Amino acid sequence: METKHYVDYIVEETKKILAIDSPSGFTKDVAAYVMQAYKELGYEPQLTVKGGVLVALGGKDKDNAVMLEAHIDTLGAMVSEIKANGRLKVTPIGGMNANNAEAENCRVHARFGDVFEGTLQLVDASIHVNGDYNNKKRTFDETEIVLDEKVHSKEDVEKLGIMVGDFVCFDPRTVVTKTGYIKSRFLDDKLSVGILLGYAKYLKEEHITPERMVYQHITVYEEVGHGGAASIPAGVTEVISVDMGCVGEGLACEETQVSICAKDSRGPYHYDVVTGLIAAAKKAKVDFAVDVYPYYGSDADVALTAGYDVRHGLIGAGVYASHGYERSHVDGVKNTFELLKAYIGS
Repeated sequence: METKHYVDYIVEETKKILAIDSPSGFTKDVAAYVMQAYKELGYEPQLTVKGGVLVALGGKDKDNAVMLEAHIDTLGAMVSEIKANGRLKVTPIGGMNANNAEAENCRVHARFGDVFEGTLQLVDASIHVNGDYNNKKRTFDETEIVLDEKVHSKEDVEKLGIMVGDFVCFDPRTVVTKTGYIKSRFLDDKLSVGILLGYAKYLKEEHITPERMVYQHITVYEEVGHGGAASIPAGVTEVISVDMGCVGEGLACEETQVSICAKDSRGPYHYDVVTGLIAAAKKAKVDFAVDVYPYYGSDADVALTAGYDVRHGLIGAGVYASHGYERSHVDGVKNTFELLKAYIGS
């Protein structure tokens, strides 16, 4: 089957996954979707106790297995206070930034009730009223959720069933342009989940049994730092995070490429793994870049921190404007998919 077949599948699955709200700690629905997607491909996924999805894709050598990781949890927020005027104060989940979230539509998932729509706004957000509008620092202390409900007091909000601890999920605003750009919040890392599903589909449809056993782990707490700290099967000697590739000043990667990370904020990745990824990319004529990420940590880093004796690596399609309104490209998807094929082999 042509690569385009799998890339098209990846993009469509990514769009579906992006449409399911899933900030860290609120991932049950999206995990159920991913479980079903693997079942439809002919696999037998397991739901981990933590709430992630673990699946064996097959392979010959079970004592030298490789695990591919991507995460379905995203940034978001949680209600921390119901204010006297009926507005909601929130606390961020993960690295959500109020500068990037201001004026974004959102949904408040009441713990025992309905889903309510609203918008994150600066407190007193009308520039025709607030003379200090331009000088206000955009923080979660200076912003609030304005509910699309006729509420004017704390009591009004409580009657709806909203309470402190409810999750606030921001609109992804997913768009795929005619020129192949994929724009959305939370491409980090739902795009990589789509890529792993596409790779799983490729192995199944092409009847490929890799030399090494291959596992995939879709984690659910990466954005808060402990997604990859558990659930690594016996026999795994190598963990590769498939996460967003950084794009920005001082880095070589573009959205159309696959990025191979040599070092992030926690230190260098395993020399042999990085070398092997570069060699595989060159041999397969994959469009790639090697970069050092200055402010980054991955599930593969966490696996080592948790005490697993494994080699580790990190790759991903180039993504611009991380933790904001992000952008990648179908060519970046294709190159990441092709690198997985080339590196793991058959």
